[in-house]
Amino acid sequence: MPYRRLPNTDQARLHALHDAVSRAQEADFSEQVLPYKLLSEIQRFMVPFENAVMQSKDNYETKVNANKQYRHVVQNARMYISHFIQVLNLAVIRGEIKREQKLMYGLDPHAHIVPDLASEENLLEWGKKIIEGEQKRMANGGFPIYNPAINKVKVHYDIFCDHQRQHVFHVQNTERVQGDLEPLRKKADALILEIWNQVEQYYSDLLPYDRMIKCQLYGVIYYYRKGEKKLSAESDRELQRMREIQPTIQWSGED
Repeated sequence: MPYRRLPNTDQARLHALHDAVSRAQEADFSEQVLPYKLLSEIQRFMVPFENAVMQSKDNYETKVNANKQYRHVVQNARMYISHFIQVLNLAVIRGEIKREQKLMYGLDPHAHIVPDLASEENLLEWGKKIIEGEQKRMANGGFPIYNPAINKVKVHYDIFCDHQRQHVFHVQNTERVQGDLEPLRKKADALILEIWNQVEQYYSDLLPYDRMIKCQLYGVIYYYRKGEKKLSAESDRELQRMREIQPTIQWSGED
């Protein structure tokens, strides 16, 4: 017999459970493969599991869409903050702004480089410093820097801050949803395994191909090993002929 492998996605798990329930409900009264208690447990479980899977899918799609916009917002904030610092440095080099005034921005008066803005934490930190520094300098009578003006920088920085909070919420919500779903996945796998064991046991007296087909109707998934001969109606007939020729042999290898 080919080997079984449990589903490895939520949709595949739901599909396997639906197959088992649907087949059990369609079966004749004389062919009750799944015990009533197990069938009832599966039906009770499927509602919360399906809802959790749907919530996880919706949450994932929301996160993906939000991430696309978030990357654009981060890029804009980084560009405006970096550009402002470069313009500030040029103004210091030209002597339009006193070197020591860079301390208001948290910048080294003797260095004319842009701080590392690669991480979001640094972007939050330096955006705040630059905005507050420019406001302090203008409050002391300094002329404002243009192109970009600090108000323009602040707009993009504030948008970034809002989206950053939303991003953290989406990450936390995703972790929560996945945490809630994990025990349900384990329960689904345990139920599917029990279904498959019950089904294979019920049809254990059938020939391999016939048994495999019957089990597949209940959602059992089989995979052939590399080089393994595929079962067929003809292989069942051949096995049956061999049984009739040598009826005393125990055919343990047919599985």
